Amino acid sequence: MFYVSVKSSSLKTVALIAAVAVLATIGGVYAVKKSKSTPVSSMNGIVYKAETAEERLSFLSQFGWEVEEEPAEVKEVVIPEEFDDVYNQYNVIQKEQKLDLEKYKGARVKCWSYNVKNYPGYENSEGVIRANLLVYGGVVIGGDISSIELSGFMHTFDFPQDKANESSTAA
Repeated sequence: MFYVSVKSSSLKTVALIAAVAVLATIGGVYAVKKSKSTPVSSMNGIVYKAETAEERLSFLSQFGWEVEEEPAEVKEVVIPEEFDDVYNQYNVIQKEQKLDLEKYKGARVKCWSYNVKNYPGYENSEGVIRANLLVYGGVVIGGDISSIELSGFMHTFDFPQDKANESSTAA
């Protein structure tokens, strides 16, 4: 048989070192999680809260959008650590609306997609126009209004005033 004798002071030292190591690890994980920018819940008169369905629908209505209450799709998206050309172009749209996905590189976010009912010129085209919200920490951090058509488009959350005027003029 093999026995090891340890002084109680040595045992206390080992326990103290182990406790410090565990606390340092927990602190490091917490610091990494907190290093992602905390999203702003309101800015420039726009409320970005999106924790609940009501808040997401309210967010879109601030821009004049009418959407179906149930999302067409909900998925988890990981913002890449390195942006390719597609993400760089998408982030240009975000920056136009005072948002920036660079702050969230590597973050897991939820993408909520809603069918838009009142896009000028597409009022009777169910499911063709989508409002996409990227939500992190219960706050909208990005998104777009886009067409799912082959020759589609994508733009900021702003309601297209020139198209709205054309529609009302034609009527």
